[in-house]
Amino acid sequence: MKHRPDIDEQAYWLILSQDKLVQSKGQACLIKQSWSELSFISAYADDVVKVGEYRQSNCYMVDLGQETPEHDDLELVSLRAALMSEQQDAFNILARAWQVALFLRTHKYCGQCGSQMEAVNWELAMHCHRCQHRCYPRISPCIIVAIRKGQQILLAQGAHHKGGMYSTLAGFVESGESLEQAVHREVMEEVGIKVKNLRYFSSQPWPFPHSLMVGFLAEWDEGDIQVDGKEILAADWFDFNNLPLIPPSFSIAGQLIQTTINAPDQSF
Repeated sequence: MKHRPDIDEQAYWLILSQDKLVQSKGQACLIKQSWSELSFISAYADDVVKVGEYRQSNCYMVDLGQETPEHDDLELVSLRAALMSEQQDAFNILARAWQVALFLRTHKYCGQCGSQMEAVNWELAMHCHRCQHRCYPRISPCIIVAIRKGQQILLAQGAHHKGGMYSTLAGFVESGESLEQAVHREVMEEVGIKVKNLRYFSSQPWPFPHSLMVGFLAEWDEGDIQVDGKEILAADWFDFNNLPLIPPSFSIAGQLIQTTINAPDQSF
């Protein structure tokens, strides 16, 4: 898992500080340089983690924790802003890097006996040599669903949405619950309606903080929209040709919305 870098290898670097990305001012979030050029993180040579490949080059992650690099040509960018501004191929590697960093940050000590844990060098895991407890990155499954009613789609504004954005409904799967059961429960809890003709669409890793979004398409069955005003601030049926501000197309929410709009009625 840890990888001491070759000093001259040209690679892409994702450098994390607190909950932000370190990037060169005015440049993309992934820095392409050799390790010898990254003098401001030279002390972290033993903490480099390979998180995959990007555009035919290795991609490495360095987590500075709560430290902030002091360099005039660098700036800190929020993770969400970086993800929203990058291309799809960059989104995937950014998402993985943040989830790996969060896992390593939160598993320094054993949750079973409290001893210090060590990284396993052949897989992404942390191991306690005192009680032999081993931990792997946590993945939290979430459902996300687009609901259609004739030539309208149900969109909601959640408490966490910025700038008046509306999106599809989503929520975490509870213990002992199937994905389909989670869809029906979340829809009823958030907007007070029932849905039918539920079908799987696709999935997408979502690093806020370690979710796997499992997407569904559905049709309205019965009931009127009722929101709680806390988790969901507003929700309504929107005509396909008169949508509010919606998520970008690379997100699974954006893809669900576009698929719902483009699909003929008989496909549901």
